[in-house]
Amino acid sequence: MSVILSGLVVAAGIFGAAFESEYIFPLQDKHVHASSIVETPDGDLLAAWFHGSGERGADDVQVQGARLRKGDSQWSPVFIMADTPGFPDCNPVLFIDAKERLWLFWIAVLANEWENSLLKYKRADNFSADGAPEWNWQDVIILKPGDSFSDELKDAFKVVLPDEGMWGGYAPPYSQMLIDAGKDKLKRQMGWMTRNQPLTLDSGRILLPLYNDGFNISIMAYSDDLGDNWHAGAPIVGLGPIQPTLVRKNDGTLFAYFRDSGGEPQRIQQAHSEDDGIHWSLTSDTDIPNPSSSMELQRLDDGRWILIFNDTEDGRHRLAVALSKDEGKSWPDKRYLEQAESKQDGSFGYPSIIQAKDGTIHATYSYKTKEGAAIKHAAFSPDWITSGKVRKSR
Repeated sequence: MSVILSGLVVAAGIFGAAFESEYIFPLQDKHVHASSIVETPDGDLLAAWFHGSGERGADDVQVQGARLRKGDSQWSPVFIMADTPGFPDCNPVLFIDAKERLWLFWIAVLANEWENSLLKYKRADNFSADGAPEWNWQDVIILKPGDSFSDELKDAFKVVLPDEGMWGGYAPPYSQMLIDAGKDKLKRQMGWMTRNQPLTLDSGRILLPLYNDGFNISIMAYSDDLGDNWHAGAPIVGLGPIQPTLVRKNDGTLFAYFRDSGGEPQRIQQAHSEDDGIHWSLTSDTDIPNPSSSMELQRLDDGRWILIFNDTEDGRHRLAVALSKDEGKSWPDKRYLEQAESKQDGSFGYPSIIQAKDGTIHATYSYKTKEGAAIKHAAFSPDWITSGKVRKSR
């Protein structure tokens, strides 16, 4: 049973497992995409996304945001979070650090190409008032992968691409082009892009997952001084692993899923790290279908993992949440936040997901149908995933 009140959907599941969802702002005709959500120390929710007439090729793109006060059912009016005049601002990521400071990471795209992206951030000590946070510091994060970067790519590609098939003098192999590009200091320092939330380790280290469309790989930026300085980990290599999302396992190993930007079959990729995120295994395919689309993975308070993702190979018309009791070995419980008949009928993706202090799961994601586009917010308990049948998008 569900009730719609002014754009708010309340779906009562069995055993009292409730589901609520609403548009953060009304459906409109601009491109709104790549949201991120955090819970503030006061219990409010903050969301951010990018908005404009396109993506990297549209110079009017800016990062927008809104706030949902604790106990309220309506989001605040939209406000600007970041805007580099004349450049596209994309892929915002919100983060609360150990000092309860708010961070906004995002990219400003130079020359309208992803591989020229500039990694930026803002930080706010005070962000509880209405409207945009009171930013008190902002800077650019410039990473400096070392001279070993190209050799690390070379060694990895020997394993993941042992035989690239045909060769021609005018068309060097794919891997060789990336290896050669990795020798260029500027190329390996530019283009690192955000998508998913950072992870703070028990040591205090912050890991910021990044990827690069120029190299079609990922890395982890890491800071051991609460974000004062950032360093580049080793390249994470496979057949197109991008947009990493990570958790820590019970044995201390770090585990990551990746969007598959390589060839068929379209599957979520995986890798692990045994040195707190500096070096990673080569990525490999899981058996989880995904249409080369962003996903996010989180560890819940009870130790279960939750994954929000598109679970098809041919479009983003289904957006699922799934639970795992065995650290990702299996995902027996799954339910849909959105489900359209085909990719022509709707697109729902680029999600962000958190568990609030009260145990509630909050997710935001891009929502687009023929009626318009918005960022949508959904709130539910883990029991909602396990207690009912999949719900179809209204």
